[in-house]
Amino acid sequence: MTLWPKSVQSRVKTGHDREIVAAYPFRSAAPTSLWASLIDGSSQNLTFAGYTNYFLWQQHPRLGARLATKANHGARVRFLVGDPESEVTRKREEVEGVPLTVSTRIKITLDALAKMGPCDGVEARFSDQHIALSVFMFDDQMLVTPHIASLLGDESPMLHLRRLEDDGLYDRFASHVTALWEGGRQAEL
Repeated sequence: MTLWPKSVQSRVKTGHDREIVAAYPFRSAAPTSLWASLIDGSSQNLTFAGYTNYFLWQQHPRLGARLATKANHGARVRFLVGDPESEVTRKREEVEGVPLTVSTRIKITLDALAKMGPCDGVEARFSDQHIALSVFMFDDQMLVTPHIASLLGDESPMLHLRRLEDDGLYDRFASHVTALWEGGRQAEL
């Protein structure tokens, strides 16, 4: 026998979907304040496994300084980006057909990271394996964007997840990012 009224029972998540905090029909529909609170609230692990990560530098003032401070206090900050010179990137540019090319957006991220200067705890690697899935990790929370066909990342849906169980949604996506990171190539900053 449950003690919760029926109106509350229907709102309490008990299955695997309980790790889903929110869903957005477009990545751009998530408030910038959500990203800021996740970035600023993380203290151990910040992983940006988006193919370009370009939008972060546009939407978050002084992001480099904020990330450097976190790294200086022991956080691990990782960027997994596409190789701007790869065939995968070139093909994606053809699909998108926009003036601000994928390779240019990647180079903007690499330039922003280089401007941070040498910083222990900040790393970047290249991988072309995540062209259709972006995963952004902030300690025990993450944002996941499965890219839809020819749409840009900000036009694709996004899930906000919170880790609540072993081998749940969060852990499955985290394992994916770990495999990509381990197979990635060092990007010189």
